[in-house]
Amino acid sequence: MRWALVGASTIAAQYMIPAIRAHEGAEILRVVSGSAERGRAYADQHGIAGSGTDLGEALGDARVDAVYISTTNEKHLAQAMAAIEAGKHLICEKPLAMSVADAVSMVRAAEAAGLVFATNHHLRCSGSHRAIRDLIASGRIGRVLSLRLFHAVHLPAHLQGWRITSAEAGGGVIPDITVHDADVARFLTGEDPQTVVAQMASSGMGQGVEDLAMSVWTMPSGAMVMSHESFTHPFAGSGLEAHGTEGSIFARGVMTQQPVGEIELVTASGREAVPYDSYDLYEKGVAEFAAAVGGEGKPAADGQDGVKSLAVALAVREAARSGARQTVNYGGIE
Repeated sequence: MRWALVGASTIAAQYMIPAIRAHEGAEILRVVSGSAERGRAYADQHGIAGSGTDLGEALGDARVDAVYISTTNEKHLAQAMAAIEAGKHLICEKPLAMSVADAVSMVRAAEAAGLVFATNHHLRCSGSHRAIRDLIASGRIGRVLSLRLFHAVHLPAHLQGWRITSAEAGGGVIPDITVHDADVARFLTGEDPQTVVAQMASSGMGQGVEDLAMSVWTMPSGAMVMSHESFTHPFAGSGLEAHGTEGSIFARGVMTQQPVGEIELVTASGREAVPYDSYDLYEKGVAEFAAAVGGEGKPAADGQDGVKSLAVALAVREAARSGARQTVNYGGIE
């Protein structure tokens, strides 16, 4: 598979370029950047032959099979629609767009064109999260009563930028991290949150956007989800808990881009450590995307998953803004 990168981003440099190149025969042909100088430097640094600022030129390259979009959030819609119109399969960073309606339009366009559209929700590719999902699905904790997701971290200086200063670019902890937690809850339970209540704040890092959010979501089964995200917590750690009628799962350090963390299952029989497969999350995501392009299965997170995580995040923000419970609007996506 031959790729074009749209966005000379940190996440592409640290994770996606190595993940793409880990697959036999894969090649990155081009990178598109808003700055010609940055694009050239990025291409030179990462051994990519082509660079430029013209998205149409890159998409017009018949050699390109797939596109990875990792630009700022407000650019995703136009870039994804252009890639779809050019007949390219694509992986788009979360959140897919600035509104549910725009995200739905992207997904519907890809479906109509017969293209594979994936959302880069890396956590559902994790061996730890898949082990937790299997424990829940197999009934080890009985009927799920609640989840607790805590994803409060300290955003490093090199990633701050627009994430803490620009609402117009899609900044704020809710579009950056709450979307991940929404996808985790859906992945683990197989349910879509129905309503949310929330609060948010700017606790010292955010400038015009929120850097702290807490929310509670109701699920169709009656289970409840408590979610906590922040950019300003250097020592809080991250993890998740799943509590059921027959047991509980405690997972620490698993809300990360690395295959790390510990899982413990607690039941009437006692406590037991839960093993899980350790591998590169992004390599797994690229592998499942490539298989889907080849007609085998589906991406780890498809476009509909991206729409739904965005819908929950936007409901959280509106609930926090308004002080009123919000019903999650999935834009007609079932």
